Amino acid sequence: MGRIVVHEFITLDGVIEDPSWSMQYGFDPKMGDAIGRIMQASKALLLGRNTYELFAPSWSTRTAAEDPGAPFMNESPKYVVSSTLQDVGWNNSTILGAYSAERVRSLKDQIEGDIYVSGSGTLVRAMLGDGLVDELHLFVFPLALGAGPRLFEDGFEAKFSLTDTESYGNGALHLAYRAVR
Repeated sequence: MGRIVVHEFITLDGVIEDPSWSMQYGFDPKMGDAIGRIMQASKALLLGRNTYELFAPSWSTRTAAEDPGAPFMNESPKYVVSSTLQDVGWNNSTILGAYSAERVRSLKDQIEGDIYVSGSGTLVRAMLGDGLVDELHLFVFPLALGAGPRLFEDGFEAKFSLTDTESYGNGALHLAYRAVR
């Protein structure tokens, strides 16, 4: 059975919307190593439509020489949760249809290994609400935006256990959590 492993760039106040704000902090190579470890343990990607539409044009043309994550992103099976997406041009991509907790559970049953999710806020919030996320990797940046879509909606309750931490020269922290069920 697979596990859903989520990676998010997040502000101190929980905002995950359009993480272009992270650019002002630069990308510490140690962050890339941490994300690479998450990818290496994964056998597939699960993405929401918006993230898929952002990732497909930028990742599909990258090579391993340009980015060590390119082989994983391009060669791994990709599953897209969307009720509107019609055409997938990125190789190894499958449209799952509208979000369904049962469909995601079925995918977890089919995949032997981790299923990597990056961004995809709407999808991640739905899976958190349905208890489908097994691990969270939050890259917390020293910034509060005061507004914007947050990872956890009002009223959401869950318990997580801290499994790892790492700090970076750009001020960001990697906090890894496992869901407590």
